Amino acid sequence: MSSIINNTQFIKQLSGKLGFDYCGIAKAEQLDDDARRLEKWLAQGMHGKMQYMENHFDLRVDPKKLVPGAKSVITLLKNYFPSAQQQPDTPGIAKYAWGKDYHEIIRSQLHQFMEQAREYAGNFNGRGFVDSAPVLERSWALKSGLGWIGKNGNLINKQQGSFFFIATLIVDIELAYDNPFAKDFCGSCTKCIDHCPTNAILENKVINASKCISYFTIELKDALIPESMKGQFNNWMFGCDTCQDVCPWNRFSKPHHEPAFSPIPEILQMSHDEWLEITEVQFNAVFKSSPLKRARFDGIRRNLQFSLLPD
Repeated sequence: MSSIINNTQFIKQLSGKLGFDYCGIAKAEQLDDDARRLEKWLAQGMHGKMQYMENHFDLRVDPKKLVPGAKSVITLLKNYFPSAQQQPDTPGIAKYAWGKDYHEIIRSQLHQFMEQAREYAGNFNGRGFVDSAPVLERSWALKSGLGWIGKNGNLINKQQGSFFFIATLIVDIELAYDNPFAKDFCGSCTKCIDHCPTNAILENKVINASKCISYFTIELKDALIPESMKGQFNNWMFGCDTCQDVCPWNRFSKPHHEPAFSPIPEILQMSHDEWLEITEVQFNAVFKSSPLKRARFDGIRRNLQFSLLPD
């Protein structure tokens, strides 16, 4: 028992040393309730053309199929809330994408995490994930006591709101488990629902991703955005933060301390016209380490041109 406590204390201390803001731990078990909700959501087609979400269903709901013999799921939160602001005339870009690609930054930190944890606790098996594998991160964060799921589908932390990246480590050693977060502090507030530009936020914390601005500006790879969405994007070019910006809990957000998330100056300053004038060579050079590369140059131009169409 003492080794379990000692290992748990080390892991939580290590999370802070490596730049994570919160760490919670849950017992690795099958997510039966989440499996039912996900199956229904997929059946209703709310994932749009994101076919990859239909893949590896069993892996999403059972951590032991990702790490054989898994006993613990460690959830880490990393703040990305910026201290800067975009200039008024710039196309809207979701805050998570202002700096370097978080996948690469956090993946490196998870590698360090596993190395140092193994040095202390022994050579256990485990895998780290950050938004790039079939893992239900928010469900594990809830089970780990780090916050509750808001009406906009985001994890909300009572101390600092929702501007967090979520990373997950599935390991085959037993640890001391945190209590699940039991209360929903959204109450009767419906600001995220009321302000969603495309009415993508439904009742009972269901998000119709196929109507979300982030889906159209990042995930959708079609040459054209449907005409039915014209005039609804509110100047968003890449992603959308509307539901987070209006959330009262984000008044507690504090600027991050991760140098890699420092904003690329062009994101804060470039006007619509300057974005339209940028060449593909310039785009690839400036944004080679940015999440914007996911939409590619052609996707960014498509989004810009669509946002400028008359209603």
